Amino acid sequence: MTSRELIEAERTYLMSTFNRLPVTLVEGRGALVRDDAGREYVDLVAGIAVNLLGHAHPAVARAVAEQAGRLIHTSNLYYTEPQVRLARRLVELSFPSRVFFTNSGAESNEAAIKIARKWGKRHRGGAYEIITAEGSFHGRTLATVTATGQPRYAEPFAPLPQGFVHVPYGDLDAIRRATGERTAAVMLEPVMGEIGVVPPPDGYLEGVRAWCDEQNLLFILDEIQTGLGRTGRWFAHQHHGITPDVMTLAKGLGGGVPIGACLAAPRADVLEPGDHGSTFGGNPLACTAALAVLEVVESEGLVGHAAEMGGVLGAVLRDLDGVGTVRGRGLMQAVVFEEPVAKRFQARCLEEGVIVNAVDERTVRTVPPLVITPAELERAAAGMRRARAGA
Repeated sequence: MTSRELIEAERTYLMSTFNRLPVTLVEGRGALVRDDAGREYVDLVAGIAVNLLGHAHPAVARAVAEQAGRLIHTSNLYYTEPQVRLARRLVELSFPSRVFFTNSGAESNEAAIKIARKWGKRHRGGAYEIITAEGSFHGRTLATVTATGQPRYAEPFAPLPQGFVHVPYGDLDAIRRATGERTAAVMLEPVMGEIGVVPPPDGYLEGVRAWCDEQNLLFILDEIQTGLGRTGRWFAHQHHGITPDVMTLAKGLGGGVPIGACLAAPRADVLEPGDHGSTFGGNPLACTAALAVLEVVESEGLVGHAAEMGGVLGAVLRDLDGVGTVRGRGLMQAVVFEEPVAKRFQARCLEEGVIVNAVDERTVRTVPPLVITPAELERAAAGMRRARAGA
């Protein structure tokens, strides 16, 4: 199909749930991706923080191809080695826990919500409420969109499930005031991603951990976007010297193959046979892809590389004209412009061969692959400077 034919067919056959940018991507390698006209772009979005190793990493492609030729899916009625190996590796990298595998971030957070509710029944007299943050993003299912602290995503689908209380992000006193006899858990992102990479204030996550311990609450961390090296540590909570009771993962875990995970420490490990399930979750293909991703991240030192390249990326963003602030950590950063130019800047960047993500009228998010090189960042910087001059 030509691009015009593809756009027309998309309007006919796909539900209108996305505002797509006017480009058709067909292939990529590392941090570079090409469209159907052969034009190349530096990808600073990476499938919204999904393509951790960039595009078509040979280790992932080889692992997926070999596993697809052996066994793709069995269901969870049987044992498969890749699932157990992946669970063990995630626990080794994080904290003592057990794992439930899903297909997406929203499903991982659904599992966490169910854990919190069952735990509240057992340990807090039937408590079921979960405190989350205003501006947060936890998914698009009915429960997770209600947990999300952005009413615009939830209001069209009322009536909504009960059991979620939203408070300002970074305000520990607000969490204290919101805690009551119905509270079972606090659920936060260690860095809020969807609204434009908002880090926590100093001491905030540590204070929430201490409050949850004092009040006998579960502390759930949504590391779907922040996890697996993106911020310069394997998991963002490690910057703060704390450990959650429940942690959710997805996005970069499979390097582009859909897979998520929910990890529960012994204190929160309450699910039993029949409590939860997934037909596709943890299938051999997805788990094999994830194992390959983790092996490459570790063997190539990409966690440290993300921290180093984060310094370069931050400098690139601060050097743009009209910048109000740059915020984030590692290869998860956003630039906030003084004027409402973000959408025009995104469009101009595309014309200049750079893919970025405007999340509102002033804020542009960048979450490039962990494999991005200094030369590729400099190429992106040149394109962004040209885009800024014309935005």
